[in-house]
Amino acid sequence: MFELRHVSKRHGAIIALDAIDLSIAAGQTTALIGPSGAGKSSILRMLIGLEWPDAGEVRFDGVPLRRETLLEQRRRIGYVIQEGGLFPHLTGASNAALLARTLGWETSRIEARLRELAELCQLPFAALSRYPAELSGGQRQRVGLIRALMLDPAVLLLDEPLGALDPIVRHDLQTQMRELFALLNKTVVLVTHDVAEAVWLGDTLVLLRAGKILQKGGIDELLDVPADPFVHQFMNAQRRLREDA
Repeated sequence: MFELRHVSKRHGAIIALDAIDLSIAAGQTTALIGPSGAGKSSILRMLIGLEWPDAGEVRFDGVPLRRETLLEQRRRIGYVIQEGGLFPHLTGASNAALLARTLGWETSRIEARLRELAELCQLPFAALSRYPAELSGGQRQRVGLIRALMLDPAVLLLDEPLGALDPIVRHDLQTQMRELFALLNKTVVLVTHDVAEAVWLGDTLVLLRAGKILQKGGIDELLDVPADPFVHQFMNAQRRLREDA
């Protein structure tokens, strides 16, 4: 679904990505992991055209990402960030339906889609009439997910979506998201600092450090056949990974 070909990116003197090559399979969940500053979010932002490589190429479904065609390509991608990234002056429903209204959807179609997604995301439909400040952290994240799914995109990109939640809410949402991903069969790319979360949600793990990909594979491969001493160090710093898988 995505391919990064020899992609490099700098922010001043800081190397965000260092000539990386990465293919992301369609219909699977790929989790980007690694320490802070490894380049995880830079990859995610490039997949949706919020950042552009200094060198190399990003391809989406076989087509290079280009500024002149970006709007059309973005409509096939749902994007979720911490706390849902909601506009505080809009209700949950208005946040979720913003792009659909811009595209001219009829009110009845919007309401039907919101009801369908609220049920899928296990959010009471009445909660969509509230403003973000009136919702819990978990509810705001569900509204953000509903907004990302509104146009039925081929791809979901999630940047630390559960990082701001307390452990109990985070655990519940992890379980619900895994079930949702399996049901929808979409391509999902997830950035998380929580390796157990990456193992729980992801089919493939991509471990980065200092703008380079150190290893890509399943949990057993990274634990049993580490490609670099840092892979062993990073993975074994996490607890109960294989049991969580």
